Amino acid sequence: MGHHHDDRAWTEAWSDAYRTSEPAETGKGRRRAGRSPRTRSVLLATGLLVLGISSVGVAQSTGVVNLGERNGTATDETEIIAREAAGTGAKGGYSTRQSNLSNSGGGAIYGCRSTAGGTPANKLPCLRGNNLSTGLAFEFAFEGPVGGTINSRVAGDSRKPFTTNATGVATGLNADRVDGANVSDIVGFSSADATNRANAAKTRWALVNEAGQIEAQSGGFRAVNCYQANDNCYIDAGEDVTNNGLGATISAANTDGSPVLSGEIGVAACFNTTVNCAPAGTDTNNGGNAGVILVAPRDSDGSDFEAGAPDPGPPAADEAARFYVTVTG
Repeated sequence: MGHHHDDRAWTEAWSDAYRTSEPAETGKGRRRAGRSPRTRSVLLATGLLVLGISSVGVAQSTGVVNLGERNGTATDETEIIAREAAGTGAKGGYSTRQSNLSNSGGGAIYGCRSTAGGTPANKLPCLRGNNLSTGLAFEFAFEGPVGGTINSRVAGDSRKPFTTNATGVATGLNADRVDGANVSDIVGFSSADATNRANAAKTRWALVNEAGQIEAQSGGFRAVNCYQANDNCYIDAGEDVTNNGLGATISAANTDGSPVLSGEIGVAACFNTTVNCAPAGTDTNNGGNAGVILVAPRDSDGSDFEAGAPDPGPPAADEAARFYVTVTG
């Protein structure tokens, strides 16, 4: 008979075993308990059928998975497709479930030899969770102090633990380094940057009176030579003004008998190659520094504020101009 059986023989054997019960025999002619020839036929037919079905099933299979040993290398994908809905119980909802009851072993390990490039370059990862709907693609749960690690065989800033095109806030994420800097460095950078920006936007000022004295200021200024050697004032700003903005304005005054309500004024850094600051201590060539500023108040016609003909000497106190000088940045 081999792996195939006669349907008629099986049908007759089944019907013979489960037909309507015959009246029980009584008395001396009663048959002793035991397996009748009919029962033996049913068992034989059933056994042959099971053997045939099993043989056909194995013959149609493309392979088996042997537990506890390495299986052969497959040349095609092995697909396990399920339609298992999640429930409220401890199990259910997954196509497969792998678990290790040992307290030293893991549940699963996946290895591959994919080269660089990722999925866009058809270099597939060793593990991929692809949710085709709107739910989660992965979820990790743990009870210990550390949830997991992502280790590169080559450590250092040239290796990235992961990348993402999502720019939303990762709720609860506590990162120690951002853009290669530690959190403490970032806080320090932020504070220093804020200070630098504040200083860059800050304007310092000084008010110089007719006697060439600093009458008021925001701080850090000193008069080097003001209205002493000539009609100009030389003010030390107390800092290198190479990359600063400089300014000066005439201060109106009309209570000293020689009113000054208008005028012009020029300003420049003494170390600038376009000006020559002669008095000692005003230029880098005569003992000065990069913080000295030349301020030249003049009348609207370009002459000094002295009455009458121009005088090459310094102006008198009642003929000089009051002015403000500013340094920005």
